[in-house]
Amino acid sequence: MQVILMDKVVNLGNLGDVVRVKDGYARNFLIPQRMARRATTAAVAEFEAKRAELEKAAAAKLATAQAQGEKLSGLTVQITQKSGVDGRLFGSVTNADIAEALTKQGFAIEKAQVRLPQGPLKIAGDHSVSVALHTDVVVDVNVAVMGEHA
Repeated sequence: MQVILMDKVVNLGNLGDVVRVKDGYARNFLIPQRMARRATTAAVAEFEAKRAELEKAAAAKLATAQAQGEKLSGLTVQITQKSGVDGRLFGSVTNADIAEALTKQGFAIEKAQVRLPQGPLKIAGDHSVSVALHTDVVVDVNVAVMGEHA
C-alpha cells in the first residue's frame, strides 16, 4: 500500500515521503496512529497544500523535545524496591516504573518512551536507561535502584 508519511517514522522515512508498506502495517499501525495517510491523488494534493504548516508543527515538536531532553539529560531517578540480602530485587523495575518516577519529578514521559534494551532491571544499583522523547532526541537517564530489605 502506498502511504504519505505525516511524521518522521524510524526506518521508513521523513515527513512527506510517499512509501510503500505492507497493508497490515498501514491499516493497523500507521494510519490509526496518524503517522500516515493513503497516497491517493487527492490526499497528495491536500498534503502539498498543507506541507508548510505540517513542517512547522514538526519543527516545533522537535524543538520542544530537545528542550526537554536538555533538562532530562544526566538526571538521576531513585526507585525503591524490596530486595533480598544479595541485592536481587523481588520483582523488577520496568519502564512503567521509571516513567512514573519521571512523571512525579515533573516530566511528561510515557512508558513507551523508556528504552530498556536488556529488559527490566532486576538488581539494585545504578543503571543507565535511554529515554526517546522524539525519533531524533534520545537522552540517557540514570536510575538508582535502592534495595529495601524485606
